[in-house]
Amino acid sequence: MNNLKKLGLTALAGSLVAVSAQAGEMSVSGHATATLKVGKTDNAARTLGHNTGVSFSGSGEMDNGWAFSTFAAMKDAMGTVSSSAMTLTMGSLGTVGVSKGGGFNVNGGFDEEVPTAYEQISDAGGEAGYGTSANYVGAFADDNALIYKFPTLEFSGATLDIGYEHAMTGDSGTQADGGSVTQSDTFEGGYGIGVKVGYDALTLGVYGAERERRNSAGTTGVKDEFHGSWFASYSMGPVSVGYSQSYVDAGVQVASDYTTDAAKVLGTNGGIWEMDQISIAFNVNDDLSISYTEGEDTYDAQATIAGTTTADVTQDMDSIQIAYSMGAMSIKAYSTEITNPGYDEDAATRNVHEIAIGLAF
Repeated sequence: MNNLKKLGLTALAGSLVAVSAQAGEMSVSGHATATLKVGKTDNAARTLGHNTGVSFSGSGEMDNGWAFSTFAAMKDAMGTVSSSAMTLTMGSLGTVGVSKGGGFNVNGGFDEEVPTAYEQISDAGGEAGYGTSANYVGAFADDNALIYKFPTLEFSGATLDIGYEHAMTGDSGTQADGGSVTQSDTFEGGYGIGVKVGYDALTLGVYGAERERRNSAGTTGVKDEFHGSWFASYSMGPVSVGYSQSYVDAGVQVASDYTTDAAKVLGTNGGIWEMDQISIAFNVNDDLSISYTEGEDTYDAQATIAGTTTADVTQDMDSIQIAYSMGAMSIKAYSTEITNPGYDEDAATRNVHEIAIGLAF
């Protein structure tokens, strides 16, 4: 009898081990960066900055072969999470996930998709908050959104990637576990779809997004906000070239004179923004690369009210960049000139210069 008991307990213990969850793996990485920046605003002094960031990453596999992953990046103060994501890769069914701060999104692969040695051209500023209208494309889906990416399809030597993002509320961020936000009076939900095709050294991409306006005040002329972009890039050995276009229709009627000497705000002022970017990047060797980017970001008020005075204003941006790596250490710099920042012809031309020394660990 005792032997039978022992046998039964041993079998039970073995079955519990077989069905218990297996823990994934967690790793920690980080960086330390010091920057010297000159000319962020018209009267900015030389500024020395320092940033230390830590990222926690985890991954694992389920019994059916599906893989899960998560990460959380901490800001310099280590008191808040700058970006995070949780994803589940379901084999041939694709990947689904949620994120905060754009940690896992679709629009990030289409907003300013041209080759650069260091930063996107919007990093130097320009339009308040986003730098360029191209950087605004699809940004509402960086928080409070459900993301789905189809598995990569291959055919005749080409690859096809498709992603879809659905924002539950178009102007609210990701909440803590169990949290909720007050219903917005401005926006309902929104969605974005991106398609990318690669063939040999050529990559083509197109993205479209729409954010639904509630218009609870019943304002005449208000419609949903639309974003769109496309890009093409080609690599020829160490040289890469790229071109992109973006389009933003704010969905808001022009309510007053948006003249050439007034700053414009994306998503608030009525009108249309269109941007063209072109760039060329050259990898001198495995450690050194340089690039040049030029952008024309045009605002068109599209006035519909009789008697308004409007004119197109173009925010021009030019940037030269360089990056050099020495193992875990890197030195990167850019010099960017912005004419008509904020789509304001009265605004002084900005010249922004930055050099950064970074350590990765």
